[in-house]
Amino acid sequence: MTSSSAEQIIAAGDFKAKCLALMDRVRDEGVEFTITKYGHPIARLVPCEPIREVPTLRGMGRGQIVIHGDLTEPTFGDDPVEEIVDSWDALHSVDSDKTN
Repeated sequence: MTSSSAEQIIAAGDFKAKCLALMDRVRDEGVEFTITKYGHPIARLVPCEPIREVPTLRGMGRGQIVIHGDLTEPTFGDDPVEEIVDSWDALHSVDSDKTN
């Protein structure tokens, strides 16, 4: 293993033998490794960016949201498309009456 201050170079065979220990060094010390095979760089082992905590949405509206009625019941009748078309027709006829 050759070392520089910013990055260390390690052969693939050595990396295979010391993989877990090297990953601990990357995590704990921030060391970066370039892994080589037959003297050619093929991969890099670098520290990950810290995982951001994502707030959970579950229960966020508790105490702020009021539910009226049954959420599992349909909001329209048996044939919602017909009701929408009838509403559209009624609205359209009102608009056409105003233009005549």
